[in-house]
Amino acid sequence: MAAAAQGEASTGTTAATFRRVYETLKAELLRDDSFDFNDDALRWIDAMLDYNVLGGKLNRGLAVVESYKLLKAGSEPSEEEEFLACILGWGIEWLQAYFLILDDIMDNSQTRRGKPCWYRLPKVGLIAINDGLVLRSQISRIFKRYFHGKPYYVDLLDLFNEVDFKTTSGELLDQITTSEGQKDLSKYTVDVYRRIVEYKTAYYSFYLPVGCALLLSGGSLDDYVQVKHILVEMGIYFQIQDDYLDCFGDPEVMGKIGTDIEDFKCSWLFVQALVRVDERQKDILFVRHMN
Repeated sequence: MAAAAQGEASTGTTAATFRRVYETLKAELLRDDSFDFNDDALRWIDAMLDYNVLGGKLNRGLAVVESYKLLKAGSEPSEEEEFLACILGWGIEWLQAYFLILDDIMDNSQTRRGKPCWYRLPKVGLIAINDGLVLRSQISRIFKRYFHGKPYYVDLLDLFNEVDFKTTSGELLDQITTSEGQKDLSKYTVDVYRRIVEYKTAYYSFYLPVGCALLLSGGSLDDYVQVKHILVEMGIYFQIQDDYLDCFGDPEVMGKIGTDIEDFKCSWLFVQALVRVDERQKDILFVRHMN
C-alpha cells in the first residue's frame, strides 16, 4: 500500500512538474524576438497553443520522463535532467498537436478531446493549416535553445525529422487508400493496414518517447534496434484498440465522435471483416460501407 501510494505521488509530482515546463516554454516562445509579433499575433499563438497542445492525456510526453527515470537505473535524475526530459516530452506533444490539427482537417472531423476541432472554430478555419506549421517550427526553436551544443543534438533532430517523415508518409497511405471516390475493396488488406498504422501512429506514439529518453541518457539508438521493433508492435496494438473504440466507444468518454466508417477508413474492424466474410457478405459490406 505504501509503495503504491508513493508511486501515485511520484506520478502526480511528475505531471505537475511537466505542466510547469509547458508554461515556461510557452512564455519563451511568446517572447521570441526573432519575429516582431504584434499583440493580435501573440494572443493568437497563446490561445492556439493552449487549445491544441494541452487537453490530452500527455501520455507520450510523460513517457519520456518516466523512461528516462528507468534508464537512470535507480538513481534520481537531477533537477536539470528532469527539466530536459520534460522539454523533450513537450516536443512530442507539440508534434502530436501539429499532426492532429492537419489530420482533423483532412478527415473533416468534428470534435477532438471533447471540444470542436481547432479548424472548426469560426475565427480559425483554414488558418489552422498554418498553425500546424507554426507548431512544427516551434519544436526546432525550443530544441535549439536547450540542446544546441549537447553531444546528442544532431541525433535528436534526426530522430524527430525521421519520425515526422514516417508519420506523414503513413498519413499519405491512409488518405490515398481510403479517399472518397476510390472505393476498391482490394486496397483494404491486413498488410496495408499494418503499414499505415506502423508509420502513422506507432513511431511517434511509442518509439519516439523512448528514443528521446535513450538519447538524453547518453545511449545510441543504433544499439537498441530490437527495442524499436518491440515499441512499434506495441503501437500497432494501441491503434487496433483505438479503431475498436472509434466504433464502439462512448463519444462522451472518448472526447471525439468516431468517423472511421463514414470516412471509409482502412480500420482494423473492416480489414478483419473482409478476411472472414464470404462473397455474398463482401457484397453487403461494399454496399453498406463504401456507398
